[in-house]
Order: sequence, then C-alpha cells, then structure tokens
Amino acid sequence: MANVDFPCACEGVMQLLPHRDPFLWVDRIVACEPGEHIVAELDIRPDLPLFQGHFPGHPVFPGVLVMEALAQAACCCLMAAQDKTVSLGYLAGIDKARFRETVLPGDTITLEATIVQANSKFCKAEVRAYKGEKLAAEAVQRYFFAPAEED
Repeated sequence: MANVDFPCACEGVMQLLPHRDPFLWVDRIVACEPGEHIVAELDIRPDLPLFQGHFPGHPVFPGVLVMEALAQAACCCLMAAQDKTVSLGYLAGIDKARFRETVLPGDTITLEATIVQANSKFCKAEVRAYKGEKLAAEAVQRYFFAPAEED
C-alpha cells in the first residue's frame, strides 16, 4: 500500500502515479478511501500550450483530457490500496461518456471516482467531473493493471 496521507498535494499524487508534467492531470487529492472512492481536483491553467490550437480565439479544455484526468484520479484511488505488485494502470475502455459543461482556462474541475468492481488485474469505476456545482462530464471507465517490474 502506498504511504500517502489524504488530503494531499501534487507530491502525494506523484507518489501514486507514474505520470509527470506535461501529462499529469491531477493537482491534489481532497479525500480518498483507498480502493473505494476519491475526490481530486485539477486547475485548468490558462498557459497550457494546448490552448493555442484547441481552439484559437476560443480555448476549450478537451473532453478527452477530462476523461484522462478522471482515469488518473481513479488510478490514484486504486494505487493507494495496492501493494507494490502493481505499477501501472492502463485505461482500457470508456462507456456511457457524456459531456455536459465546457471546461475553460482558469476553471477548476473536481474529479470523483467510485470503484464498482476491482481485482488484481482489472477495475471498473463510475467517474464524474464537476465544474463548480455543475456536472461537466461522466462515464464508466475500465482499467487493467500491469505487474511491477522486478529489480
């Protein structure tokens, strides 16, 4: 089990995930019941280079990255409950995805994941992203786990 106390800042997130800038999409964990439920946050920085092309003159944070942020939050929840036999979680599927609010530069989105099925190789989670009180996106995601490499 990872040695991270909740709530935690980005340093704690980086103990749970292998992702690093520019592809780390969880800034902090607000609350976590390892293996069960997580609430995390992502600040959408206006200086992200992706806004130069998505879309010029009308920057929008891509929905696919909202889904990635939700997957990273869910994997934080799972990795917090795992022993060192698992090193990576891979996104394996997204079902019932719905995008309801546009996420813009300067927004903070709250990432919530509830684990509904899990074993040592596979997981399924219900995920939701909120912009303030409004539901921005939701889906059911599936992940599979890679075993840790031996030294």
